[in-house]
Amino acid sequence: MADHYDVLGVQRDASEAEIKKAYRKLARELHPDVNPSPDAAERFKDVTHAYDVLSDPEQRRRFDAGPQDGQFGGGAGGFSDIFDAFFGGGGGGGRGTGPRSRAERGQDALLRLEVELDEVVFGTHKDLEVDTAVLCETCGGSCCAPGTSPRTCDICGGSGHIQRQVRSLLGNVVTSAPCGTCRGYGTVIPSPCPTCQGQGRVRARRTVPVDVPAGVDSGLRLQMPGQGEVGPAGGPAGDLYLEVRVRHHDVFSRDGDDLLATLEVPMTDAILGATTTIDGLDGPVELELRPGVQSADVLVIKERGVTKLRGAGRGDLKVGVQVVTPTKLSHKERQLVEQLAKSHKGGTPQLARFQQGMFGKLRDRFFNF
Repeated sequence: MADHYDVLGVQRDASEAEIKKAYRKLARELHPDVNPSPDAAERFKDVTHAYDVLSDPEQRRRFDAGPQDGQFGGGAGGFSDIFDAFFGGGGGGGRGTGPRSRAERGQDALLRLEVELDEVVFGTHKDLEVDTAVLCETCGGSCCAPGTSPRTCDICGGSGHIQRQVRSLLGNVVTSAPCGTCRGYGTVIPSPCPTCQGQGRVRARRTVPVDVPAGVDSGLRLQMPGQGEVGPAGGPAGDLYLEVRVRHHDVFSRDGDDLLATLEVPMTDAILGATTTIDGLDGPVELELRPGVQSADVLVIKERGVTKLRGAGRGDLKVGVQVVTPTKLSHKERQLVEQLAKSHKGGTPQLARFQQGMFGKLRDRFFNF
């Protein structure tokens, strides 16, 4: 640890005026505007730091006192262990908890990830733009200006703690507290990085590639380790959590791994039967309508649903039939329907056993098929 009195060229009992006079003299000689040599610039920093410490009565008192040794010896066991447990260390020479690291783990981040239903079938790739804390490229997380480095704290000698004697019923007890000058780090940064202001990280927008697995559903959270915010002083990054939200689809809905859809069938096709093709989420699907198909009947197409998130295979595509009765008929069409009614003796309308409405029936057929 540098001796600030030697740096300023004064005696240890120098007055405040003598210290100020010595500093002004050296500052005029070493200031970068007057002396451009690299050695002078480094000495100017040392002189300024020495003056900052010695011109402050409290810091000068701590510097003069220096790190205090324990009062009860440094052997294992005995009183030193008792004081370590009750007063935070200091029972044996320098037996504190040590300086804490400037580098800390960054915070986790939570974002919402919206995907389309068709992207859920087989999974998809997304590039997310994230506004977060990243490593400072200027200092690389050191927090120091280029060409400089942290300096050992003169007050605590790099231990990060200051030991004090406290009177108690047991006599003089040595306690340990974080150093107020270096805040417990054991080092000070004389020249902070101008880009990150000595934080070791900056805010920036970056792109995070995400592979969304097939079968995800709304509410599911995807964890991406190490993709959160970079910690202070270049500490490890936290995790990024993505909460999935599947957007509403106008045609298809989802029940677990199954896809649900409703097919409107003209009355004539329902009577005679037909073959039709619909557009599925992953391509055309051919459907065969048997003659006499009824509303709320469900057609099941195997393995055309959503890929299972855990396990192999896919769910099914379930298509519910809804027979559409025409509301407007031409005169000729009405005559044909009347002829059909006369030839098809189905009886008159009558009450049947209670059953749910068509939509409720269709829904139950979907979920209980």
